[in-house]
Amino acid sequence: MGSFSIWHWLIVLVIVMLVFGTKKLRNVGQDLGGAVKGFKDGMKEASADGKPADAAQQPPQQVGGQTIDVDVKEKTKS
Repeated sequence: MGSFSIWHWLIVLVIVMLVFGTKKLRNVGQDLGGAVKGFKDGMKEASADGKPADAAQQPPQQVGGQTIDVDVKEKTKS
């Protein structure tokens, strides 16, 4: 009962092709490929834009319904 053999997978493939048809499977493949390509292009654009702006330029955050507006300063040695 272990893993499926190649014959099991071929029978499953034939049944899937009979149920959905080759045209519909080809369209699904094209849609999936287009989605992956769009995702990769988006990731390239995001990395090309660089790092986000400084924390001082970001809008204030809300915690528990209250707005917290803080200036970020580096700690200096005294």
